[in-house]
Amino acid sequence: MEFKTYPFSAKKYPAKVPQLDNGIEVRRHAVTIVGGGPVGLTVALGLANHGVPSVLIEADDSVCYGSRAICISRRSLEIIERLGAADGFLKTGLPWAGGRSFYRDTEVLHFKMPQDENQKLPPMVNLAQYHIEQFLLDAAEKKSDLIDIRWQTRVTAIDSRADGATLELSTPEGDYSHNTDWVVACDGGRSTIRESLGLQLKGTSYEGRYVIVDIELESDRPTERLAYFDPSSNPGSTVLVHKQPDNVWRIDYQLRDGEDAEQAVKPENVMPRVQSLLDMMGERGAWAPIWITIYKANALTLESYRHGRVLFGGDAAHLVPIFGVRGANSGIDDADNLAWKLAFVVRGLASDGLLDSYSAERVAAAHENLRHGTKSTEFMAPPSFAFDLMRKAVLSLASRHERVRSLINPRQTSAITYSASPLNAAELDPSAFAAGPVPGGVLPECPLTIVEDGNAREAHLTDLVAPCFTALYFSEDGRVPPEFSALEETLGRGKLPFKLVPVSSHLDPENKREHNWDHTGRLFAMYDATPGTVYLVRPDGHVLGRWRAAGAAEIATSIHHALHT
Repeated sequence: MEFKTYPFSAKKYPAKVPQLDNGIEVRRHAVTIVGGGPVGLTVALGLANHGVPSVLIEADDSVCYGSRAICISRRSLEIIERLGAADGFLKTGLPWAGGRSFYRDTEVLHFKMPQDENQKLPPMVNLAQYHIEQFLLDAAEKKSDLIDIRWQTRVTAIDSRADGATLELSTPEGDYSHNTDWVVACDGGRSTIRESLGLQLKGTSYEGRYVIVDIELESDRPTERLAYFDPSSNPGSTVLVHKQPDNVWRIDYQLRDGEDAEQAVKPENVMPRVQSLLDMMGERGAWAPIWITIYKANALTLESYRHGRVLFGGDAAHLVPIFGVRGANSGIDDADNLAWKLAFVVRGLASDGLLDSYSAERVAAAHENLRHGTKSTEFMAPPSFAFDLMRKAVLSLASRHERVRSLINPRQTSAITYSASPLNAAELDPSAFAAGPVPGGVLPECPLTIVEDGNAREAHLTDLVAPCFTALYFSEDGRVPPEFSALEETLGRGKLPFKLVPVSSHLDPENKREHNWDHTGRLFAMYDATPGTVYLVRPDGHVLGRWRAAGAAEIATSIHHALHT
């Protein structure tokens, strides 16, 4: 069977060498990002949103090729939307909200991810990584005054010091030294930066192996996650199937114990298994292979993501099993968390101790992701006879006993709550709120109406999150006490990004100040808000603190605490 190519054409970029003096780049830079994948591009866009320039080092000459990340979560879409890059994701990506699992010929689980009338974005979209990178790159190229991308440039060495770092860079046009204040390492699972600093990922590597096959197949089957346990097409194995844009399908199937990996990826051994799977699924259309590779699950992380002036994100910081689609999504979360903090440090608005909270929050998030990913991996690819026996028992019972089905649930990625963050404003009375996001949590979505100069337009709560601290002040008519308006002016004079956002339960046509009306009546209830309630939100959309009746001084103190912890 003849191989096809992906229905995607990537632009090739030449290498470029900046102005040098005796082999040293003349200009010193504030931030250098190593790795131009989804995580590196997200960091660069996040910094640019705060007006901070960066240099992005990428070894290849274009966006990636092949089968890598394919699922982008709602939380990642929220982040990407704030960066101005979501249009392509939503236009091209295939949205989905659930999936089905089968044991042999019987459906044993039909799961649904949270999706209700409050949401603006789908729970998940399927989109190949080359599309993901291209849409982020398109947004980055619109900010070329702040994002300097160096293609075909490899890091060969790093000298990290207390005041910055020197990178030795190699290009087809010549080698040179590059000085920078900060390095963000987003250079993947085989990170050159990590290895150069002598750092090691720690955790568990699993023996179970999966063959990953991308095929071209035209089908009107709905987009959902499909999992087949011990299917007739591949007895004793587990098979996962995802539909992607452009008639591309991703198929992952587990190798049985004793199978030789080198032989398993040969086309003459892959094609019959794929054909047998498609026959079992009832897919009769013509198909062709595009890509074949092999995957082994890892649950690994660095113990710290900050090492002096070097910060790690994405696969350079942690390797998460593919089950539950936490890989790229956790990396995008890393980037969102890091970008605003690094921007505030570079701009002199925060002490560099703020970057320690990046490591604390995201290492904790990695452990949570690894915990869920490990549970999924142990079910999808049992590491021992005992796990295999348990899985068979669960699958056998699941068709008849609903309570057992939760053990099959793939536990898809979801937003992380930084409940132990050192930045969180302490709640004096934790029982004061019966609902609403706790400090460290992300904002639950809800529709609202934005009122400006007497004109109203429909929007959503996450639309109010900007590259600044945001205080949501709840009142009946959208009016705020003078002390809060004064706080906004005071922080503005100090160049500290801050926005006061009034939220009203009723529409007051006499209130000419911009405010946001809870026209559905759901927002106040979701946040257990009463007149005078304040939620203080970080630039990444996580809640810093909440109060029943805060004064402006408490808000200022909480922001100062976060920035100078």
